[in-house]
Amino acid sequence: MIIMALNCGSSSVKYQLFDWEKKVVVAKGMVERVIIGDSYIVHEVPGKANYKVEQDCPDHQAAIDLLIRVVTDREHGVLQSVGEISAVGHRVVHGGEKFTCSVRIDDEVLNAVKDVQHLAPLHNPPNIEGIEAARTLMPSIPHVAIFDTAFHQTMPEHAFIYPVPYDWYENHGVRRYGFHGTSHLYVSKRAAMLLGKPAEQCNIVTMHIGNGVSHCAIKNGISVDTTMGLTPLEGAVMGTRCGDIDPAIPAFMMQKENLSAKEIDSVLNKKSGILGITGRYTDRRDVIEHAASGDHRCQLALDIEAYRLKKYIGAYMAAIGRLDAVVFTAGVGEMGAPIREKAIEGLEHIGICLDTERNATAMTRKRETLITTDDSPVKVFVIPTDEELVFTEDVVAILNGTYTDHMKFEYSFAKPDFVKK
Repeated sequence: MIIMALNCGSSSVKYQLFDWEKKVVVAKGMVERVIIGDSYIVHEVPGKANYKVEQDCPDHQAAIDLLIRVVTDREHGVLQSVGEISAVGHRVVHGGEKFTCSVRIDDEVLNAVKDVQHLAPLHNPPNIEGIEAARTLMPSIPHVAIFDTAFHQTMPEHAFIYPVPYDWYENHGVRRYGFHGTSHLYVSKRAAMLLGKPAEQCNIVTMHIGNGVSHCAIKNGISVDTTMGLTPLEGAVMGTRCGDIDPAIPAFMMQKENLSAKEIDSVLNKKSGILGITGRYTDRRDVIEHAASGDHRCQLALDIEAYRLKKYIGAYMAAIGRLDAVVFTAGVGEMGAPIREKAIEGLEHIGICLDTERNATAMTRKRETLITTDDSPVKVFVIPTDEELVFTEDVVAILNGTYTDHMKFEYSFAKPDFVKK
């Protein structure tokens, strides 16, 4: 059984093919510069050199058609025909309140996703275009939607309702939704296994830190709060997003700089965060390197990011009570040892005792690592995330009729004998 995972962004299509019987990734890749011109695909097969094809893709259907031709190519592909694909799992960023778990896509589901696309205008439209294109090109294959927001639908009202006029929520759906749900699900389940406890007995703070950043307070195995809100702009400092700021700042700067609503939105989403502070960088490796060379603004960016990470650990510990573990994941979370150290140093008073040597050597995206001392009351793990595996397992379970909510469903990666190949 071959499962395809598709993640369609505004100008890219990321894919992975997973052999369910062998439990291995057989191919993955990405079509880049979709719509904007000079498009190309990079196709990766384990044990082989990457294969690159340049071809203009004016829309997502052209991009998906290209990747289908590459994965079935006689020399460079891994499939003899598209008919070998059993199902396709699609990442959908925003599911609103309607979707609390993954679902098989039909016209009704697709229309419901379209109904909430105004809540994620940068993400849902390309997700929808990818679904429509894939259903056109692979009409006989089942398609499944996996929602970033679904994992957080367990949040209580007092965590997701904003203190603004209540009819904004009733009439326009203004509330906290949260994102990166599949990542938080995966690493929290893995952390429970590393703790040797059932997920429903674990209180964990998970910290997904990449270009986009979100944290999640997980109490008794379920999400009770998360940093991103109505949109992915709220919360932690990110690569180009501001995160939490005084809500009066946008109106103030619109007056000072004569900016439109669209322009200020672009500044907050694309020109703020780490980029806004440093003026040049979003990649934390560049920031760390230049901070070490004496660049004040790079050092300031690291200090601000780490300080806010530390504040969220404390805030979420207060929200969930007893804390069993903190988990760092995603590109920066998995590779940014200096940022992790600054975020958790000095937290011995709340039971976190960092092992600096373990932290310094936890610089791989392939290994789960404990970075606190053996006697630390609260454990801190670095766990490489695997959102595509969540996609795959949800799709297979839906095909088999065994799928249920994440607290009852037995994911393979939540079992003691799980070994990631």
